[in-house]
Amino acid sequence: MRPSRRRTGTPKYRPIAATMRSGISGTSARGTRVAWRKMAERRTRALPATPSPLAFCTIIGGMLRWLVLICSTPFLLAQTADIRTILKDSETAWNRGDLVAFTAYYEDSPETTFIGREVVRGGTKAILDRYRRAYPTAEAMGTLTFSEVEVRLLAQGIALATGKFALKRTAAGGGDAAGRFTLILRQTLSGWKIIHDHTSS
Repeated sequence: MRPSRRRTGTPKYRPIAATMRSGISGTSARGTRVAWRKMAERRTRALPATPSPLAFCTIIGGMLRWLVLICSTPFLLAQTADIRTILKDSETAWNRGDLVAFTAYYEDSPETTFIGREVVRGGTKAILDRYRRAYPTAEAMGTLTFSEVEVRLLAQGIALATGKFALKRTAAGGGDAAGRFTLILRQTLSGWKIIHDHTSS
């Protein structure tokens, strides 16, 4: 049996950690530090930025605006429906020859205005007198139809309504007539009332 030989000197393979420690010196050490620093910078840039208080408030404000719009939409639709109902009711009053009921949808205020071939300022009596002068008979009134009605809310309690009117009349009544109208309405305790009427034919 041959005696075993004890190995002397440096082992053929050194531990990896030891090799790395011994190799990191001088330029290699500086290069390693630079590499680690660049890696840390990349990780820092990859992290999501924390929003500023101003940006956070802007996001919250936008969400609140959308919430108010969504919650108020049914209310706004109900208001525009009320105005369309008023126009339909006034059309019906006209066609049965009831000018008193027709002009009741105007606000009884000295600031109420009607602009057509003439300018009328005043309450419902002034507006009623104007219609009676222009349409003295049932034939002159004919049959009224509103179409292309659009309603838009301008502010709280203020609305704009536009549309087209058509009068179907006999020759004795003055013949057919048509034109467009622009109404500004205000919401009062007694409902929506016309405060400005601009009608052209």
